[in-house]
Amino acid sequence: MHARAQIRVYGIVQGVGFRYFTLRIARKLGLVGYVQNLNNGSVEIVAEGEKDSLLKLIEEVRIGPPGASVENLKINWDMPKGEFKEFTILR
Repeated sequence: MHARAQIRVYGIVQGVGFRYFTLRIARKLGLVGYVQNLNNGSVEIVAEGEKDSLLKLIEEVRIGPPGASVENLKINWDMPKGEFKEFTILR
């Protein structure tokens, strides 16, 4: 089953390679969407694909790359919109 997850990651998640970490995992899992830094210091991930793959992505970003300290995740589930062709870093 395909799904869409919007994930906000809070903690020490900027300046530690978090976006590249997320990009590598999302592409490996066959997900499409994006990851970006937000002005409030959090990271936003929007990903679409198989629900099992999305759950694996969430498991990985809950830990994060070395140097990151994830304090909290907020996840919103939705129906996929089909607007993405690949997984990218926006900013």
